[in-house]
Amino acid sequence: MALTVGMRGEASLVVGEAQTAAAFGAGGVLVLGTPVMIGLMENAAWQLVQPELPEGESTVGTLVNVRHLAATSMGGHVVATAELIEMDDRRLVFRVSARDDTQLIGEGTHERFRIVLERFLARLPRSPEAQ
Repeated sequence: MALTVGMRGEASLVVGEAQTAAAFGAGGVLVLGTPVMIGLMENAAWQLVQPELPEGESTVGTLVNVRHLAATSMGGHVVATAELIEMDDRRLVFRVSARDDTQLIGEGTHERFRIVLERFLARLPRSPEAQ
């Protein structure tokens, strides 16, 4: 199967203390942190396309435009969905959303770019420890 507009994928998690806003230093509240929700949405998009890419290719996130609409308590189950809605050469655009056990908690768009992993990594600056 090749990449096609309309493909959908999911990723899920159960909210534990490590996934809370408090764990990220963002307000001290024990609810799902926005960075975790966004990461789950990115993961849904990545998991959707990765199996369809040639060996040695991957994708990297380049843009996130998401609203966090509702809080999810610890122990809540969250499912993020990504739908491929646009392809332009190496650019992939996804409609993303997240739901917990009772409601829609986030929605927006996410953009990823296809990369050749070896070339991408070769262009990264080396840290002083790696030299």
